[in-house]
Amino acid sequence: MAFESLSDKLQNVFSGLRGKGVLTEKDIDQALREVKLALLEADVNFKVVKEFIRDVKEKCMGEEVMKSLTPAQMVIKIVNAELVDLMGGSGTKLTYSPSGFTTIMMVGLQGTGKTTTSGKLAAWLKQNGKKPMLCACDVYRPAAIDQLEVVGKAVNTPVYADRNEKDPVKIAENAKAEAERKGFNILILDTAGRLQIDDALMDELSRMKKALKPHQVLLVVDALTGQDAVNAASGFNDRLGIDGIIMTKMDGDSRGGAALSAKKVTGRPILFIGTGEKYDALEPFYPDRMASRILGMGDMLSLIETAEKSYDEEQAKRMESRLRKNQFTLEDFLEQIGQVRKMGGLQKVLSMIPGIGGAKIGDEDIERGEEEFRRMEAIIFSMTKEEREDPSILNASRRKRIAAGSGTTVSQINGLIKKYNEAKKMLKQFGKGGGKRRGSGLSGLF
Repeated sequence: MAFESLSDKLQNVFSGLRGKGVLTEKDIDQALREVKLALLEADVNFKVVKEFIRDVKEKCMGEEVMKSLTPAQMVIKIVNAELVDLMGGSGTKLTYSPSGFTTIMMVGLQGTGKTTTSGKLAAWLKQNGKKPMLCACDVYRPAAIDQLEVVGKAVNTPVYADRNEKDPVKIAENAKAEAERKGFNILILDTAGRLQIDDALMDELSRMKKALKPHQVLLVVDALTGQDAVNAASGFNDRLGIDGIIMTKMDGDSRGGAALSAKKVTGRPILFIGTGEKYDALEPFYPDRMASRILGMGDMLSLIETAEKSYDEEQAKRMESRLRKNQFTLEDFLEQIGQVRKMGGLQKVLSMIPGIGGAKIGDEDIERGEEEFRRMEAIIFSMTKEEREDPSILNASRRKRIAAGSGTTVSQINGLIKKYNEAKKMLKQFGKGGGKRRGSGLSGLF
């Protein structure tokens, strides 16, 4: 995952500071030297790192820190604030045209994932009450139109394409007229990939921008390319003028430097990040939440939003009703396990939980957790309907039968029943006090 190495290094630096009751200038210099190295290794732009360290040191040397009862916490607070500022402050949202019809122009280098990202953006817009149409403006790459049509079908969004017209500007103009006529309120233009130094193709984008007057020009960049992504963003902004950045492949092994440098170098905010291959794996970028995760402080807001997205409203009402009647069964428990999987798996959920997010969680730990999930499913599926609804009837002979049927041991069945009882108790607490707590049942798993 992006930032994993940087996060580990920064947390090691701050754990060393926490052991000191009083911080000297030497302590701060040594810590910031480690922070500087960590940022450079994460492929953050050198000038950006230099300014960042200067600003952090200036604030850390203030009287408020040096005489604080918890100086290490004050330093972490300053670094967190500076990271948030570095990545764009409070964050910037995608904006829409006040006219009621918004044109979004997607641009970028070849191979950054513009077409797939256009589909992801369409899916996100639909989730947020918009009615988008996609337009195939890449007339150069073989099968580019076919690819966008496949993407459009996958996200249930219509695609405007003209296989006879060779001028992308005319295609875009015709698409806009068609979209407005049919009642769509957003048009996403999927343009051809190009280098920012290709004068002819950049002029083509300029013509399209002048003719269509898009409300948003979004640059799609690949986080895996590091500073090349930042250079591309700077070049496109200088030549064309962009409004925001979508950074793809943030779920890969990127060091994160591009995300930390882009806003500072270009002056343009990161609006979205791609976090997977599925069409729902596009998330708004929140600098404050990302900074919190980098420093191991978790991200509860994102966790709650992810839970709400994956949790069905009717399912939530049904669960609340069952909890009130004390009818939480092992089948309900299994349903809760399924919610964690729908949220992106154990690793994604754990990374958002304060205290756990900053802990050393290796692949082996994640695999053990997933294996435990699979084992619990096998045990519950080996029970009769009566046993799932009332686990209190599980005597010794029943447990032996279930163990044989699920390929587990009696002690593992005992462990499952213990977890179920703990979850039931915790969920009952959430069920008290009324109100619709959409997705709150997930808390019982942690």
